[in-house]
Amino acid sequence: MSTDPETTETAPRAEDGAGTAGGGGAGSDRAAEPVPAERITESSGDEAPAVGGPDPADGSPGPSQDTGEGEAAAREMSEAEAELAAQRVERERIERRKAAKQGPVEAGGKLSGKAADLLAAVRAVESGEKPVTSAFSEPAPAPRRATTPEPVRRPQPVAAAAAPPAAETVASVRAVLAEGGAPDTLAAQVVEALGEGAEARLRSDPWQLLRVFGVRPEQADTFARALLGADCRPDDERRARATTVWLLEQAALAGHTALEVPALEAALGRRQVPDPEAAVRATIAEGEALVFQDALESAPPGGDEEQERPVRVLIGLERYALAEESLADGLARLVNSVPKEDGAAEDWQRAARSAAGSAAELIGAVADHALVLHTGSEASRAEPATLLREARRLGLRAWAATHGPAGRDQFGALLARLDLPDDERTHPPLTTVAGLLSGGEGPGRDADGALDLDLLIVLDAPQLDVETAALLVESLPDGARLVLSGDPGVLWSVGPGRVFGDLLAARVCPQIASRTPDPGPLGELVSAIGIGELPQVDAPGKEVVIVPVRDAGEAVHRTVQLVADSVPRAIEVPAEETQVITPGHGGAAGTRVLNAALKERLNPGPGRFGGFDPGDRIAYSPAPGRTLPGRVVKGDAEGLHLECAGVAVVVPKERVEQTLRHGWALTAHQAVGQQWPAVVVVLPGDAAQSLTRPWVYTAFGRAVRHLSVVHGADQALPRAVAEIQAKPRTTRLVALLRPQVPTSG
Repeated sequence: MSTDPETTETAPRAEDGAGTAGGGGAGSDRAAEPVPAERITESSGDEAPAVGGPDPADGSPGPSQDTGEGEAAAREMSEAEAELAAQRVERERIERRKAAKQGPVEAGGKLSGKAADLLAAVRAVESGEKPVTSAFSEPAPAPRRATTPEPVRRPQPVAAAAAPPAAETVASVRAVLAEGGAPDTLAAQVVEALGEGAEARLRSDPWQLLRVFGVRPEQADTFARALLGADCRPDDERRARATTVWLLEQAALAGHTALEVPALEAALGRRQVPDPEAAVRATIAEGEALVFQDALESAPPGGDEEQERPVRVLIGLERYALAEESLADGLARLVNSVPKEDGAAEDWQRAARSAAGSAAELIGAVADHALVLHTGSEASRAEPATLLREARRLGLRAWAATHGPAGRDQFGALLARLDLPDDERTHPPLTTVAGLLSGGEGPGRDADGALDLDLLIVLDAPQLDVETAALLVESLPDGARLVLSGDPGVLWSVGPGRVFGDLLAARVCPQIASRTPDPGPLGELVSAIGIGELPQVDAPGKEVVIVPVRDAGEAVHRTVQLVADSVPRAIEVPAEETQVITPGHGGAAGTRVLNAALKERLNPGPGRFGGFDPGDRIAYSPAPGRTLPGRVVKGDAEGLHLECAGVAVVVPKERVEQTLRHGWALTAHQAVGQQWPAVVVVLPGDAAQSLTRPWVYTAFGRAVRHLSVVHGADQALPRAVAEIQAKPRTTRLVALLRPQVPTSG
């Protein structure tokens, strides 16, 4: 077959692939799929990172390099810093909420054995005492969550950047790291993780090094042996606790908000922790993790009230566990509340009648309910756009928020085709989720710290993790309406949780399923993938092209040829509007290799500014889970100057390595929430194990006019579409919601 779209076949058939790809194994997207319970000890990135060296700019947090002593005073707050400030305020609110609660979390029923032991440990921790061994055999305490307290309104986020750590503190930590044989470039991250007393904490407990992102247990063990000598033992309680917390952090990177106790103990055993059960108890006793138990099902009708109900016992980090509780309480308040009477009932009915199909159903549901879910693919975005227009006509302060600026601009173009007032055409009521929460975009906040709006439509809802969703829900004023809209078939959020999917499963509010199909051969193909089929589609305009390859080297060559020559010539889409998507950063046809080859062809240069040159396409990650496409403008002593969605961004030179990648080739998680006129999806043979139906659905669905599939995965592609679903995530949102909200029909 020819690689030219003018002559290549147009069906993704299994026989189009041939042979296997050579080279190293390609990694998966950061947190594109959760690490299964039996493998939560493995890194969730594309490769196991060395100490202090995780992959930059992949949507995951990474350690920053030490910028040296005497760092300049804090710069003016950036968007990322504002977002982090808002998150700090939210965590403080959760702390106040936690302090207001009495006793451990609600029990799902009578407990015995290990569950009772763990809950008793929590009771002792919350009373301020370290439990003795006998505490683990005491009866389970009384339930805690009898009522839902009113939230404390969040104040306006403070626009102030955190001061850099003191140079003396960094220097002292650097000395300890050198003594233990660890890279001294980790000093700033250690201080950030452990605080001003970092040196003393590290000397008294060397395994605290695991608090630094990218450090693995075997590396912390080596560091501890160097510092402790003969006193370093595998059964050290400090090692057990640190490893337990590290495993919970790895689980969060994989999307879990908590882990079941057997899975956690099994993972501890694989990490050579001699007594996993004691390790879990010690971690709880020190307050480094929380224990929860959720009822799996209701008691049988007419059964004995004393009958024990099945429960699952979970261990989670406080940060994510309490964010999920906060989210559940906020959603329950929404569902159980009556929305503000904005507009007469007949006005809402008239607005619904003016729309058609699913858009009319959506408007009708929003008229009567404070929380509504809307599902559909890319074409269905016209329905929330119609809702936004009608709500504005009714006088509501209605806003829409997208996952990123590219999605915001694309939704803005859709709004521009509607009949909007001139001022709203020029300045549409649109924002990104990050900009909304940081205060950098959107309606701002009222005197109580709540968002100054009546209706919020969140697009790309599957990308909401529990912390972001909790921030959004708790920011809504009383009487406001919330619409969560998105495609449940795409990849889930990078951060922990499965908010949109859990809400759909809980069935606690109206769900409007769009009946608007995506048009053309591309729409037909993507829709079929969503239900597990991979058909041969008729593409007379070469909307879908298959390029079979034998190995990874040929895949790279064909990809460059498609982007630089074939697609611009045959499809009339320039290279700058064509996006390459591949399963991982590593491997012989991952983003690193593809970006190097594409740069050499499209924008060759010496990489004078940290490997970048003016004109390079980039993927910038200002915060975990967020990827902004852009271009390099210039580099100077101040840093690397970028243009991202029309906004000038300056990345300090010490942050370039941690936050930037070249952007001609992305992973599917980096591409979610965006679309391009043409997309080239690369499926090398060494990526076969990374393919799932959500991955293929997401990658193929990024194309608007043309999709080329560089296919070397042979039977792995149809098998992934037909059989391999997203791996489950362990979350608590459904169990937390159901006791508070009646299930809707």
